[in-house]
Amino acid sequence: MSEPINLFEYETLASQSLSPMARDYYASGAWDETTLRDNRAAYERYKLRPRVLVDVSQRDLSAEVMGQQLSLPILVAPMAFQCFATPEGEVATAKAVAALGTAMVLSTMSTQSLETVAQTPCKRWFQLYVHRDRALTKDLVQRAESAGYSALCVTVDSPVLGCRERDERNEFILPPGLSLANLTTMELPAVAQQSGLLAYFIQEIDPSLTWKDLEWLQSITHLPIAVKGILRGDDALRAAEFGASAAIVSNHGGRQLDGAIATIDALGEVVEVAGGKIDILLDGGIRRGTDVLKAIALGAKAVLVGRPILWGLAVNGEWGARRVLELLRNELDVAMALSGCATIADIDMSLVKPTH
Repeated sequence: MSEPINLFEYETLASQSLSPMARDYYASGAWDETTLRDNRAAYERYKLRPRVLVDVSQRDLSAEVMGQQLSLPILVAPMAFQCFATPEGEVATAKAVAALGTAMVLSTMSTQSLETVAQTPCKRWFQLYVHRDRALTKDLVQRAESAGYSALCVTVDSPVLGCRERDERNEFILPPGLSLANLTTMELPAVAQQSGLLAYFIQEIDPSLTWKDLEWLQSITHLPIAVKGILRGDDALRAAEFGASAAIVSNHGGRQLDGAIATIDALGEVVEVAGGKIDILLDGGIRRGTDVLKAIALGAKAVLVGRPILWGLAVNGEWGARRVLELLRNELDVAMALSGCATIADIDMSLVKPTH
């Protein structure tokens, strides 16, 4: 195949170059993978209603999220173990993000340390799993702040790990040479007939996390906090009441609770109930520029893209990840022009019509 011209072609090529364990880890969803599939299919349930005879000769894709200026409303979602895809891993992603002028969210479970990634010029947030060891958690937060991360992204949909049967079958473990770069005293245990990541979550991640813990996090950092894993309007409103600056509508890429609502279907209620008190972002299933357009029309400030970045890394490292972002940017640019939108602010709810 020649150079991919869309994200689906990147997926096909990546599946051929990744090891079976890495491919299944990146691709898998929970249980029957119903939510994984629906995250993608749901976009087809929203149809576009373009405006015509609008001057779109000059277009501006820049966006403001949590007070931060980005070149486009597309961020890179937090994803663990990116060195599975390419040796530079998260550093390659950071370089690609810097080239596009947007931001990435670095995972707690990254295979390059947060300090190493901070040596690149990219705009960056830090994704946090709250561990049972609160001293370790506090240390992660303070390291991120010291290293110039501009926001904290707290994942709240994972009191336990979703059941990913592909990982269980593969007895998922990090290969030799890869480690939890931010957690140097820890490792994924090798467990017969079980995912090592599942075993890690059982041992280390705090399932007692509540809204009150947002207050504790605010007491140990000056960074704005985004709460990732919101699927209900009342939870978005609660996030605002407890001091969060943003809520990310997310079902963890279909990897946690199978049967959960698709994120684009959850977005409208979340935006309506939040009532502008908090910035709303969305991830899950973004594969085309029209998907980004639909999410923004339904009230999202920006979207986060996950798996396609991993596909780009697997195919061509930094340049593959960069090309994935460029393709999405170019598709969004065309979709805006054809919808009669010269700026992100021109995208509103009148552009979409649900068909369900």
